[in-house]
Amino acid sequence: MPGLMMFGRRWVIASDDLVFPGAFELLVRFFWWIGIVVLYSVHKGNFDCVGGPVLRSYLIVLIVMLAAIICSVSSIVYISMQGTISNPGPRKCMPKLVYIRLALYLPEFVWAVLGAIWVSDNGVQCGKSVVHVILVTVVASWIIILVTTVAVIIVFDPMGRKKALYYVDRTDHNLESSQSQQLLYNVKKTATRVWETRIRLLCCCIGSDNDNRVAFSSIAELFSTYFSDTDLVPSDIAAGLTLLHQEQDKVEQSLDPDEVLCQSPTHSSREDIDVELGKAAHYMQFAAAAYGWPLYVYSRPFTGLCKLCGECCQNRSAQHDIVGGDNLNCHFGSILQTTGLQYRDFIHISFHNKIYEIPFFVALDHKTEAILVAVRGTLSLEDVLTDLSADCENLQTEGLEGDCFSHKGICQAATYIYRRLINDGILNQAFTIAPEYKLVIVGHSLGAGAAALLAIMLRSSFPTLKCYAFSPPGGLLSKALAEYSQSFIISIILGKDLVPRLSLPNMEDLKNRILRMVVNCNRPKYQILLRGCWYELFGGSPDNFPTELDGRNLASLSQPLLAEQSFLVQKSSSYNTLTDGSPLDSPRHPLLYLPGKIIHITEENRSGWLCFSDVKYSARWSKETSFSSIYISPRMITDHMPDIVLNALNSLCQERVGCSSCQTPQQTFYNNQI
Repeated sequence: MPGLMMFGRRWVIASDDLVFPGAFELLVRFFWWIGIVVLYSVHKGNFDCVGGPVLRSYLIVLIVMLAAIICSVSSIVYISMQGTISNPGPRKCMPKLVYIRLALYLPEFVWAVLGAIWVSDNGVQCGKSVVHVILVTVVASWIIILVTTVAVIIVFDPMGRKKALYYVDRTDHNLESSQSQQLLYNVKKTATRVWETRIRLLCCCIGSDNDNRVAFSSIAELFSTYFSDTDLVPSDIAAGLTLLHQEQDKVEQSLDPDEVLCQSPTHSSREDIDVELGKAAHYMQFAAAAYGWPLYVYSRPFTGLCKLCGECCQNRSAQHDIVGGDNLNCHFGSILQTTGLQYRDFIHISFHNKIYEIPFFVALDHKTEAILVAVRGTLSLEDVLTDLSADCENLQTEGLEGDCFSHKGICQAATYIYRRLINDGILNQAFTIAPEYKLVIVGHSLGAGAAALLAIMLRSSFPTLKCYAFSPPGGLLSKALAEYSQSFIISIILGKDLVPRLSLPNMEDLKNRILRMVVNCNRPKYQILLRGCWYELFGGSPDNFPTELDGRNLASLSQPLLAEQSFLVQKSSSYNTLTDGSPLDSPRHPLLYLPGKIIHITEENRSGWLCFSDVKYSARWSKETSFSSIYISPRMITDHMPDIVLNALNSLCQERVGCSSCQTPQQTFYNNQI
């Protein structure tokens, strides 16, 4: 920090990011130089062969040139190790050193060409060992030149020239001036165009209809504005994340083990947790089954394909209402294997997948006497675009006062399923077959969010419906809708799952926490990253990095530091600190909440290693405020996986007295402790 300014533009790399690549090149160059010196010394008197004088001149110049490169790279590495992330002063000469290093690529390129010509000359009659060594040298030179070219392309910022103009202007003018505001507007506009182009190229395989174009524009604007008010490079973010992870672990280890963080909303609802967990363990099978064969094979790597062989390649499209592509019936076969249902139990199966249109199936669950609607979670690029369409959309609900809005992409996906269920008569068909059954809607991840919104849409027509949302996305419902859904939606969240904590306000909060961490740490970035990699891979005690705030009053955290202000490109509407646990409430990012009542499953202890480990879980009713901050952890992704959630629910069931309770969700489990 800040981004390196060279050639009149900003690059996506800082002056303290050259330690590791420079050290690697220095090591290669040093051994390369030693090898050439040894080669020259051994053959010093043997250059009388045909082409020998040219070889002698080539080696002498190469030795001198490598020595110059080694000196240049050594200076870059040494200077890059100086200062801290927020104190780039000791590295102010870095651009000049990089200019010198880049200038040395020109003679190296020329010498690589000359070496290639010498090696390819059939008239050369020097020793084969010498020719082979020169060939290796030439190949190494071309590889380094190619790698350097790729690295320059990677760190190239298409908006770098406009950013450079704005950063220079803001040092000489007031941020509120019209000139600075116009430059900032140009930077944001260019950033949006760049991100939209990137997304279009990434998603070129899914077409470009009207819905896709709207989604591309919305997502591009979201990405371009997230870090628009900070001057951070990717390595700064990585350093901030590793510092934040260790800081959060220190706070967690300092808590009293007996302290209860997640209180039950009411005493009676806490008693019902056993019943709900039993049902959730049963219904999670259907939410997992909606993913089809990819999850089935992933969770059963040795037996999955063999079990599906008997189901695939059978033509059942005429027997069932199947929509979308499942040519080999592998999706349907995995659903049958996972749920244990019969062919006749399925009313409708849709594998159709576009942006805002996600797969689902409707089936009869005779075990719980329910008509089940299971919605698939994120599995395709179209689903990712649906997730990222995070604007707000109105969701008017009959008889409900207050602001009623929700996540735009997920709301449109739920609306698609609602129209299919109602307009195509799918639910009417199901209730004609089983009129006494109740309606249950389930889903995981994106499917959980769509299931929750679908339940709200169907609530007025089916007052007894229930919804089980497994690992739902955090930024989903407005406050009024979240409170309304508590009577019929149950959300189940495992551990430190990232997705239920992933909302725009929480992301703003995370950005400010990262900013606070990288500014306050007075260690060089390379030390932070080295320690962070060791901690992530091998664990141990969190490192107590000394910071610029050591010994200072915590009240001073209420305002940004001068060093911190240098990170801020523009003034923020509000500022959040590490001492504040609530997310940043920005007008452009209204607070959205998790649906329904929340059951939080946490890990009590773990024994064993990797796949042989034995984990014991506990579960409590929780409040939405427990998920108002993002936790950095290696398990933030694994705790979201549907097979891990299913295993945790099954583990909780198996710990109860009488395993039959897991197979009969209607029974109560009041005599068991969780």
